[in-house]
Amino acid sequence: MQENQKTKLGLQMATDPRWVNIAEMNIGEILSDHAWCEQKAATTCISLIVKYAHNAALVEQVTPIVAEEWGHFRRVLKELKSRGLELALPRKDEYVKQLFGLEKMGLKPKEVMVEKLLISAMIEARSCERFRLLSLHISDDYLKNFYREFMESEAGHYHTFLQLAKEVMPAEYVMNRWNEFLLAEAEIMKGLELRGDRMH
Repeated sequence: MQENQKTKLGLQMATDPRWVNIAEMNIGEILSDHAWCEQKAATTCISLIVKYAHNAALVEQVTPIVAEEWGHFRRVLKELKSRGLELALPRKDEYVKQLFGLEKMGLKPKEVMVEKLLISAMIEARSCERFRLLSLHISDDYLKNFYREFMESEAGHYHTFLQLAKEVMPAEYVMNRWNEFLLAEAEIMKGLELRGDRMH
């Protein structure tokens, strides 16, 4: 990954470039996992809206993301079908599981809200980085454009979650916590097996 893109997202560790080649050899599994990632993203956003219905800004800004993520789910399903592939059963996402393990306990309600928003921002940032790699290096020209569109969408979601967090707590608090997440996420990435059948 180019350094300027890494800096833009704030990620402290780039995906191993070999991942794209491995993923391309398992494109059916990648597309299935991608579909489930979009479904989970939509579900997470709905959960945020339900839990924080009193926060008008969050409801207003996250509601369109629900529709967009569900639209992405349907689009990936369509791509699977066009290739004569079936949607595989969902798998446990070790990356996301470990991210949620970083959430601090015993916090005040607003701090808890920030934790959840930053975890969502982190997932979107890493997804954006991986979609970018696919858009640049996968050999299928159609999929290059396919994943470029997803990359641009995820980048917008990442910024939305980060900005919402800053509206809940002071920016300094949010960015200090975000930097802690970035460092911890890099350690998670180092410990994960390089797999070509998962988006994360």
